[in-house]
Amino acid sequence: MQTARPLVVTAGEPAGVGPELCIALAHERPAANFAVVADPRQLRALAESLAPSMSVTELDDPRALPVPGALNVIPLDYPAPVVPGEPDPRNAATMLSGLELAARACLDGRFGALVTAPLQKSSVRDAGIAFSGHTEFLAHVCGSAQPVMLLVAGDLRVALATTHLPLREVADAIDPAGLEAVLRTLGDELRRRFGIGKPRIVVCGLNPHAGEGGHLGREDDDVIRPVVDRLAADGLDVVGPLPADTAFTPAAGRADAVLAMYHDQGLPVLKYAGFGNAVNVTLGLPIVRTSVDHGTALDIAGRGAADPGSLLAAFDLAGKLADATGGRS
Repeated sequence: MQTARPLVVTAGEPAGVGPELCIALAHERPAANFAVVADPRQLRALAESLAPSMSVTELDDPRALPVPGALNVIPLDYPAPVVPGEPDPRNAATMLSGLELAARACLDGRFGALVTAPLQKSSVRDAGIAFSGHTEFLAHVCGSAQPVMLLVAGDLRVALATTHLPLREVADAIDPAGLEAVLRTLGDELRRRFGIGKPRIVVCGLNPHAGEGGHLGREDDDVIRPVVDRLAADGLDVVGPLPADTAFTPAAGRADAVLAMYHDQGLPVLKYAGFGNAVNVTLGLPIVRTSVDHGTALDIAGRGAADPGSLLAAFDLAGKLADATGGRS
């Protein structure tokens, strides 16, 4: 996809499949205007085996324009040797510095959107860095108070009220103010970024059967329902809480997005519907950011066996969203 401004892609965990997916992206989108934040030595070695005709060009100045017909790389110099399948915590800080560089280049208007390949959270934490994921890190860099994680697979959109939390902490993390902020952000972004004039949002309950009138938990009636009712009265087309096993069925009616209360309530449905071609979109940022729907796949890293479908979908959607909004708020 050709966009008004170039896109920037971060290769993620250097020991994972991200770098080889970037090679596949350049091969599949040869006319696209983008740059990759990665180790150029690693990409050259991968290109020699996976795409021998591909040239790799280093952009020592992130403000330089990408060179047409080449894989353009904003270089990272990792302090520890990169071994496919074996993340090294010594490389974590450099990887995050590249992610921050890419985000700030989008904030500055240099790039129209940010696309991220997967990183290894455990390796970052093993380096002693407090880190819960791309979403929270980018919200901090961009100064955004309310990021919302949205997964997209075709016409199915699933947003999350909470993101990367242990299950036993989810109920305490769902409070009226936070839930209202997520729903308002979701509604605003569906209108602004996706061009949906009056989006309809279906909200999942937290407990089985949405609490069954309080017999299976009070959160649905005491926390979720009052927020939904208040926003519906305020003009947002939102319904719920519905039992999660109903919210994704035709019985719930048309939905432009479903809001799940926690990660593994909503993502199994989304991934079943579109695994390999689904896209993670971070809403509530002043920049466009999309990502793949999978992890680092350490077991196959370096073999050229990774399926680039999700990265291609993330790249294409990033271009569409950037063109629709100019790339920022």
